[in-house]
Amino acid sequence: MGTGQAPAPMPDIDDTKNQVLERYDKRIAYYWKASQYNKRSYKSTRFLLIFLGALVTLVSSLTSANFIKGPLSVAFAILTPLLAATMAVVGGISQAFQWGAAWSDQVITATRLEKERDRIAVTPANQLDAIKEMQTLDDTVLAETQGFFQRLFGSGGPMKSEPNSRP
Repeated sequence: MGTGQAPAPMPDIDDTKNQVLERYDKRIAYYWKASQYNKRSYKSTRFLLIFLGALVTLVSSLTSANFIKGPLSVAFAILTPLLAATMAVVGGISQAFQWGAAWSDQVITATRLEKERDRIAVTPANQLDAIKEMQTLDDTVLAETQGFFQRLFGSGGPMKSEPNSRP
């Protein structure tokens, strides 16, 4: 009588396909959610910069106007550089976080993952190479992640031209 463990049951082919599709769905949902955040951040800071730029121009023009006198003139004189400094801060934050580029990259990655998921969904389970499909998913996510860090910090390892370009 052996005391060894019973062999692990072989996963069902349909279960394996479902696991692959589930991983794709989770990654796709993440990229769409993250892209929406970056889209909102990008558009908000762009709007704020346009608004502040116009406001700085208006306030500085009113500061130099001859008909503005007394405490209002002092308020405008103080407000002009404060608005300009706020505009510089918003512009700096926008540049630092690269929301526009992140939005674009995440939409492209989500779309690329959807394309792969759709291909897997219509592939018969017995013709699916789950390991290869997981590798494709991981390569696509890694390429986007490397691109993000490359853009943000100038590092992140070597860039791949295409995530599916394996020999």
